[in-house]
Amino acid sequence: MTKPRERPSLRLEVIPATLEQQPILANLLELYAHDFTEFHNLPLKEDGRFGYADLPCYWSDPARHPFLVRMDGRLAGFVLVKRGSEVTGRDTVWDMAEFFVVRGYRRRGIGTEIAHAVWTRLPGQWEVRVMESNHAAHQFWDRAINKFAGKTIPCLRVERGRKCWLLFSFESKPRI
Repeated sequence: MTKPRERPSLRLEVIPATLEQQPILANLLELYAHDFTEFHNLPLKEDGRFGYADLPCYWSDPARHPFLVRMDGRLAGFVLVKRGSEVTGRDTVWDMAEFFVVRGYRRRGIGTEIAHAVWTRLPGQWEVRVMESNHAAHQFWDRAINKFAGKTIPCLRVERGRKCWLLFSFESKPRI
């Protein structure tokens, strides 16, 4: 009888990105934006890039936090977090501004581990917004947030301008 293959243990690191690593984040944001064009009309600029105008703010604004994600030392994604809600206007909540896992690391539970690491690092009230048309992201966040909270956290449908969001609101308590 053969033993089932075990998933090799991967070492996850969610690391604050330094100013020197801004070009790395800019490159990863291009991959993220490309993936996002499936749900949102993001035009390419004339230089062939999508760009992310707010990226420099993540090193000049103390309410913003850029993170790089590594699995066993290899780049696996990024997370951009900021204070202040894009949807409700509440300025004291943490907002999951951008969240990206490289395709090769998806569907293995790694995204959930990354999200949990960020929520644990930054306790307080959180909002995670998902474009209504992004069904896969909605399912991911629903599972990740409910697992973290230990209970069902319902999402609310919110319209802002011409955009419809599904909004999760929950609290991350300090871990002792």
